[in-house]
Amino acid sequence: MILINLLPHREIARQRARQYFNVSLVLAAVAGALVCLIIFLWFQLMISNQKGRNDTLRTENAKLDQQIKEVASLQSEIAALKARQQAVESLQINRNLPVHLMNESVRQLPDGMVLRGIKQENQNVTFTGSAQSNERVAGLLTNLYNYNHSQWLTKPDLVEIVAGSMAISPKEQRRVYNFTIRAQLAQASAAQEAASAKPAGAAGKN
Repeated sequence: MILINLLPHREIARQRARQYFNVSLVLAAVAGALVCLIIFLWFQLMISNQKGRNDTLRTENAKLDQQIKEVASLQSEIAALKARQQAVESLQINRNLPVHLMNESVRQLPDGMVLRGIKQENQNVTFTGSAQSNERVAGLLTNLYNYNHSQWLTKPDLVEIVAGSMAISPKEQRRVYNFTIRAQLAQASAAQEAASAKPAGAAGKN
């Protein structure tokens, strides 16, 4: 028996092909959307991770800024402590300076001279007194100029010398020369080092 298909098979084939094509388009669209969603989520994850790293860097920078401020504060405190220490050391070194100044003045004073006053202003020392002659005043200046003689007084300068008279007794007057000499006071630490090194140098020469 022969069967004859009278249905429009070509039209049915076209419909099936069209359905396959539409399904393929839908599947492709869904796959594309999934890929875009995955890429979007991946980028969001990367951005989130980068934001986390940025937040960590900002936090660490803030900590470092605070540490830098603390270090700067410590440095200023250390500088203040050093300044106080230097001030205390300077006071300790210079506390015996008036005694050394008096001893040095007496030691450098030649015979035939009398000191009437010693005035100190910061590092400047002014001597006033009387001498029997100009040569005595020149001798005092020479002693002060010579570093081997004086480690406590430097850069002497004759301010003035004026001839005058001194009453030795009610009936006797003696001609004298009133002088004013200004010198600079050496640093106590340097003077002490020079004074302590001098005997060693003298011993080496012997």
